Amino acid sequence: MDFIASSLFDYVVKHSQAEPELLTELTRETHLKVLQPRMLSGPLQGRFLSVLSKLIAPENILEIGTFTGYATLCLAEGLTKNGAIDTLDINEELTDFQRSFFDRSPWGRQIHQHTGNALKLIPQLNKTYDLIFIDADKKNYLNYLELVLPKLRSGGLLLSDNVLWSGKVLEETQHKDEDTRVLKEFNTRLSNHPELETVLLPLRDGLTLSRKI
Repeated sequence: MDFIASSLFDYVVKHSQAEPELLTELTRETHLKVLQPRMLSGPLQGRFLSVLSKLIAPENILEIGTFTGYATLCLAEGLTKNGAIDTLDINEELTDFQRSFFDRSPWGRQIHQHTGNALKLIPQLNKTYDLIFIDADKKNYLNYLELVLPKLRSGGLLLSDNVLWSGKVLEETQHKDEDTRVLKEFNTRLSNHPELETVLLPLRDGLTLSRKI
């Protein structure tokens, strides 16, 4: 679902900073070798994530849902010199693909991959995070929120992707559509959460920024 005209979107991309060459190559390789390449963040959202990360200058980042590592590399651009990003994904088949691009970037040693069920991995991470990005299976967004919020520092930023879900959040939820049902509840929870200041942006498929009070 396109939220603005394609010609206007092209104008927006043209007048935003271009993505690094490594990310252009990652995008091309993802389309050639990996199923569901539309899951990539893309250049506009990627540059947005990069600028946000640079504004925060995080020491610790947590990413739930790596896919092929596009957003990971964008977020890593803002890391402090000794900072680190923990990125979690359940698909072990993509681990080597991700690492091949991570190691070609300036942040290879700072990116730590964790493979497995995020609901089990998150409690094992004994860190306080400055920035957390949720971009994994939608049916567990509420569970992820409960697990990660205690690990986010006061003043830290929680990012949640795909929160407009191709416009399905406006439609009557089908009986078996668990993803849409959870996303609707998740969006309501964020907007009313006493610990968060939230703004939902119509960027790509919807990106929510929540600041922990």
